[in-house]
Amino acid sequence: MPGHSLFTWTSQREARPVRLAGGKGAWFHDEEGTRYLDFGSVVFNANAGHNHPAILDAMRRQLDELAVAGPWMTTRVREDASRALAASAPAGLTRFLFTLGGADANEHAVKMACQATGRRKVVCRTGSYHGATWGALSFSDDPRTRPFHPALPGVVRVEEPACHRCPWSTSPDRCDRPCAAHVEEAIEREGPGQVAAVLMETLAGINGGYFPPADYYARLRRICDRHGILLILDEVLTGFGRTGAWFALDHYGARPDMVTLGKGITSGHAPLGAVAVGERVARHFEDHELMTGLTATAHPVSLAAALGNLQAMRQDDLVGRSRRLGARLLESLRELALRRPIVADVRGAGLFACLELSRPAAAQVKAAAWQRRLSLPARGRLVFVAPPLVIEDQDLTAGIGLLDAALGSV
Repeated sequence: MPGHSLFTWTSQREARPVRLAGGKGAWFHDEEGTRYLDFGSVVFNANAGHNHPAILDAMRRQLDELAVAGPWMTTRVREDASRALAASAPAGLTRFLFTLGGADANEHAVKMACQATGRRKVVCRTGSYHGATWGALSFSDDPRTRPFHPALPGVVRVEEPACHRCPWSTSPDRCDRPCAAHVEEAIEREGPGQVAAVLMETLAGINGGYFPPADYYARLRRICDRHGILLILDEVLTGFGRTGAWFALDHYGARPDMVTLGKGITSGHAPLGAVAVGERVARHFEDHELMTGLTATAHPVSLAAALGNLQAMRQDDLVGRSRRLGARLLESLRELALRRPIVADVRGAGLFACLELSRPAAAQVKAAAWQRRLSLPARGRLVFVAPPLVIEDQDLTAGIGLLDAALGSV
């Protein structure tokens, strides 16, 4: 690939990036004017679609008013964004540390947990992904972590609560939740006084889109409370309407101490993440130094993008739209699976669905879809459908048809 830019997650000789020129709604186009239907929301982040006017207007106004600020400064947009986010955040999480994105939000959250508890270990799941910085990779369990082993010490790994493929060979309606008991066993083995936090994706993202049993997080809450451990849920991919609720934890009635945010917080229009913090953690830092932060923390233009994004989500009812279209999407994909034997399982919530294939052919499906001007994420045996929440009904139907054809060609 000519030029001076380096591209991630590929060798540079094999890099074939699309020369993106513009986009609107659920579509983007290259410099030659070829349009692609975006079934992956770019990287699961363009929840409000491409170039949403409310977000762009908010960013323009902020650029005219104030474009640079330090993390130790307060600004009008920082205060406005905090209030707006508090109105949408999970109950009890009303204080926010703004970050650069989801990966460093997870690192900041764990650092805050260590400071608040005086402990150093963190419990994380197998099959998890929390970002690509060294610390976030240490919390993750993903093939991309292998070149960086040994990772940070103090990470305790537990099994994923994947009901569709239970590690304990039980079914959700006939089990006593060994997946939750397993977490407590790991904590007790390490010594509860050593564990600062349990960090988990509410729903597994790019490693499978699997769903824990309905009472899993209620049980985790009780386990954490018994041992004085903080519960951190990673909503970087699943937050801001992706699963048909403001946050995936809303499906479970979960009550975490902290939630990490990114991606959909600005719908990808500017880099931003956040740690939403509950009273227990916030109270600690009233009298103790918050020993974390980066130069561009709470950048005013990114915060303006978040404000515009929240406005867009409310005025367009994107959470309700994700819920309604998601029900139709899941039904259509299950019908598709009946016609395509290569599809072994279909899982999803809202406009986040995963097709698990019977063999590792996802790359071929992705390539076949791209030839049909459909862009979608895929890896190994997994193909994802996660279009912008603004997608039109007819475009969703058309995209499912293109996916069907791509599967049929493999």
